[in-house]
Amino acid sequence: MSDSPASTAGTAGTPWDADGFRAQVQDALEQFLDRQADRLAPLGPDAERLLAEARAVVAGGKRLRAAFCWWGHLAVAAPVDEQALVRACAALELLHASALVHDDLMDASDTRRGRPATHRAFEREHRSDAWRGDPEQYGAAAAILLGDLLLSWSDELLRGCGLPLPRVVAALEVLDLCRTEVIAGQFLDVSVQARGRADVDAAMTVLRYKSAKYSIERPLQVGAALAGADSAAMEQLSSFGLPLGEAFQLRDDLLGVFGDPATTGKPAGDDLVEGKRTVLVALALDGADEDDAALLDRALGRPLDADQVERLRSIISGSGAQAQVEEVITALTQRATDSLDRSGLDPEACAVLTTLAAAATQRVV
Repeated sequence: MSDSPASTAGTAGTPWDADGFRAQVQDALEQFLDRQADRLAPLGPDAERLLAEARAVVAGGKRLRAAFCWWGHLAVAAPVDEQALVRACAALELLHASALVHDDLMDASDTRRGRPATHRAFEREHRSDAWRGDPEQYGAAAAILLGDLLLSWSDELLRGCGLPLPRVVAALEVLDLCRTEVIAGQFLDVSVQARGRADVDAAMTVLRYKSAKYSIERPLQVGAALAGADSAAMEQLSSFGLPLGEAFQLRDDLLGVFGDPATTGKPAGDDLVEGKRTVLVALALDGADEDDAALLDRALGRPLDADQVERLRSIISGSGAQAQVEEVITALTQRATDSLDRSGLDPEACAVLTTLAAAATQRVV
């Protein structure tokens, strides 16, 4: 692979190499964590353990948020410093890693991407070393702290990315809004689950603020702000990014129920076990007959064996909810791409964004 970002990340007139871009983002993250390791070295072995888990958490993934940040910038202007822009894009992956660590703890998830979730990894260390106190409490504390650290680092990496300060400040304003939205959306999600009820409108609000905005709309706008975008360009990217983000999360909701654990890295029917009141579930509760709806409602948030998961899947599918969500994904994606076609933004960037839209909404993991 060439060392030139232009040959891998995709600039005007060059092909989009998604694998090369992911490698550059990973390299930027590793370099950043190397600097943090030097800072934390005086803290000794415990800091090394924290850094090791941070490296594991940020490794791999689709890098969609980073990609949308990159192409949000190129939709407005070519980058003045491609390596600096890659670092800015990588900052969004630190934010994402923070959200995953906290989300897994709140959902009591055991795995993430085929490995133990952060709180489970630290819990296991506590048990294996026969330390004092409660292993689960230790794992929870470690996950909270690592998630907070990753959140702080997302700000630090963006501020220090090397792009002109006025544009970084504009991008930080978008990042601030993004973090406020996703944290408030996460609280709304846990509150909806605690109450044990959510209609389609409430579930859609959770989806929009917990995931859709922070996954696509705000990364696009962070990139655009770094390019010096005016309010009209920011609005055009929002018209594309928000419906696409909603379609992206609806696909994720389908995978959380119907996905193959071998490809998702999560147990079968994981969203059902966690009791998530998604749009899919809300539609199923509305569409199923009374007995099936009651069974689905009672089962949410409880341990389920393979036969029980399959029974709930059949209820959701039979209610028409699965087909409805597929239709909504298609409609939202079409709305997003139609808006992009009318936007007047850079046509080469728009072509790649259209490809990314398909990748975000038609994925199997």
